[in-house]
Amino acid sequence: MAPVQKTISPRAWAELLLLSLIWGASFLSIRIALDEIGPLTAVAHRTGWAMLILWAYILLRRFAVPTDLRIWAAFLVMGFLNNVIPFSLMAWGQLHIETGLTSILNASTAIFGVIAAALFFADERLTARKAIGVSLGFFGVATAIGLSALQNFDIRSLGQIAVIGGTISYALAGVWARKTLGHLRPQVAAAGMLTGASVMTIPAAWLIEGPISFSLQPQTWAAIAYYAIMATAIAYMLYYRVLAMAGSGNLMLCTLMVAPVAIVLGAVVLGEDLPLRAYVGFAILAFGLLILDGRLIKALQNRTRRT
Repeated sequence: MAPVQKTISPRAWAELLLLSLIWGASFLSIRIALDEIGPLTAVAHRTGWAMLILWAYILLRRFAVPTDLRIWAAFLVMGFLNNVIPFSLMAWGQLHIETGLTSILNASTAIFGVIAAALFFADERLTARKAIGVSLGFFGVATAIGLSALQNFDIRSLGQIAVIGGTISYALAGVWARKTLGHLRPQVAAAGMLTGASVMTIPAAWLIEGPISFSLQPQTWAAIAYYAIMATAIAYMLYYRVLAMAGSGNLMLCTLMVAPVAIVLGAVVLGEDLPLRAYVGFAILAFGLLILDGRLIKALQNRTRRT
C-alpha cells in the first residue's frame, strides 16, 4: 500500500507564509543590529536569548531533558554547524553585500542539503531529477554572484563566499542532526543546539570583539529582540509545527518565499538596489528547487496523461 502523501492544508499554508515572513525579515533585523555591534556579538545575542526562551518553554511543558553526555556532545557539534558557523559567516557577509542578495544565496541551502544527504545516506541518493535540480541551483547561484566577482575579487566577493560557506554548513548540520539527534523531541534538540552554540559564541564574541555591552540603541535592541526571539526561538517552534502538518517536501517552499520578503524589505527600508543578475539567478535557483521538490514535474506529467 502506497504511503499517504502530505498535503498543505489552509492552516499549514498560513503558518508556512508566516514562517517565511518571519525569516525573511530576519535579514533586515540582523543588518540593523550590525550598525552598532559586531557579527560575533550579534550571533551571541541570537543564540543566547533564544536558548533561554526555549529552555523556559521546555521546563513549562515538563519535557524530559537529556542527561547522556554523548547527546550533549552532539549538541555542541550541532550548534557549531547549524548556528556558530552559518550565523557568523552570514552576519559578516551582510556587512559587505545587500540583505536581499544574502537571502538569495541562503536559498541554496536546499541544494547543498541534497548533495550532503546523497553523500552520507544510502536512502537519499542523487537521482537524475535531483541532479538536474542541483545543477540548475548551482547555475542560479553563479548567475546571482556574477562573473565579475571572480574577475575582480574584492571584499564584496568574499562576503558572498562567506554566505555560501554558511549554507554548506547548514547542509552538513542536517546530516549530523539526522545521524545523532533524530530521536529527540524537536524543541529539546533546538534548545540543546542553541546551548552548544552559546557556549562557543559568547566567549568568542567577548575575546574577539570585546565585552558584550547591554547599553545599546533602542533600534539595536529591537533588532536583536526580533531575530533572537521571533526569528530563532519562536520560528523554530513554528518550523516544527509546519513540518508535522505539511512534511519536509512542502516545507521547502519556505526557502522560495523567504528571499522575496528579504528583497522587498531591503529595498524599502535600506534602499537596496540589486543588479538584474541577482533576480535572474534567483529565478533559476527557484526553478531548480521546484525540480528538486518534484511536484512540478508530477503535475505536468499528470496533465499530459489527461490530455
